[in-house]
Parts: sequence; structure tokens; C-alpha cells
Amino acid sequence: MKTSPSALLPILRTPAVGELLARLFVHPQRGWALKDLAAAAQVSLPTTTREVTRMVRSGLLAEKRVGRTRQVRPNTDSLLFPPLRRLLLLTYGPVPVLEEELSAVAGIERAVVYGSWAERHAGVEGNEPNDVDVLVVGQPDLDDLYDVAERARQRLGRPVSIRNVSASRWNEPGSDPFLAGVTTGPLVTLGVGTER
Repeated sequence: MKTSPSALLPILRTPAVGELLARLFVHPQRGWALKDLAAAAQVSLPTTTREVTRMVRSGLLAEKRVGRTRQVRPNTDSLLFPPLRRLLLLTYGPVPVLEEELSAVAGIERAVVYGSWAERHAGVEGNEPNDVDVLVVGQPDLDDLYDVAERARQRLGRPVSIRNVSASRWNEPGSDPFLAGVTTGPLVTLGVGTER
């Protein structure tokens, strides 16, 4: 089966590689068991094993055995580590960073990324996204969302815009032009909230 290159970072062979690398490079000191990495990145275990093996052989990743478990993390001694980490945060970083930042905010029922970043993530070709647009459904504290957006902007190196709508408005958008625009385009659901 032939797969298309990543629309977020076209130098990557597949979007799966970007998803795996993003999880690894957001927290480079963390060791990942392959099963956990595959689940977090939503990539099959055979694909994860194949891609990780390729990256270990190239020196991008370091591995160690903990019992029978193979753990991997980025090789921070590699000359490629700093620029690759930067590229990954700009492209595939929004999902793991936003999930981490939003996980501590109470009152979130669900959260999605929409707009041009979500389009590139879905494989729609186009220009590099200028920002990351996030829609949070529920009743979180708006100051908390502002703080999340600011921390995410600092970590990702690009603006992050977070909008909030109530669950009733999300579930019954009626003729709301904003929600009609959001829901007709690609969405990336974040693993946070009570409805994940």
C-alpha cells in the first residue's frame, strides 16, 4: 500500500512518522515503550516497530532494554536533534502539546483542532499554517484557556487561538456560521475532556 508524504512536513515519508516523532521529541528525556508510543500516536504497532527500528539505525533515536521491553527516546547527542525537534514542534507538536496543556483544565467536555493546521494534518495540501486554531467545548475557566494558549504558543513557536463554545451550542449549532465552518472542515480530536 502506497502512502502519501506528510502535508504538514513534506520531507517526511508518511504522516505516521510525524506522529511518532512528535510524541518522542516533545519530551526527549522520556523513554517510550513501543506499545505505549504506538497507542499515543495512534499508529499501528507493526508500523511503529518498523519506523522506530529505522530511526534507531540512523542514530536519531536511542534505545535500551528494560526487562523484555524495548524503550526508545530521541538521541539528544545527535547534531540533528535541535533542528529536528524544532521542526516537529512546529508541525506535529500541536496535538501532544495541547493535550498536555489542556488536560489540567477543568470543565472541558471535548477539544478539537480545526482550520488550516487540521487541514494539513488530514493531508490537504496548502501553505504552511500560520497558527493553530482550537475549539474547546464545555465550561472551562476562560483565564485557564488563555494561559494554555500562551504556554502552547511559547512551546510550539506559533500562535495558538482557543475558542470556547457550550456543549449545547456544539450539539445543536443551528445556523451558526462559525460552527458550520468548523464542522465542515477537517477536525483533529484531542485526547482531553470527558467525551474523548
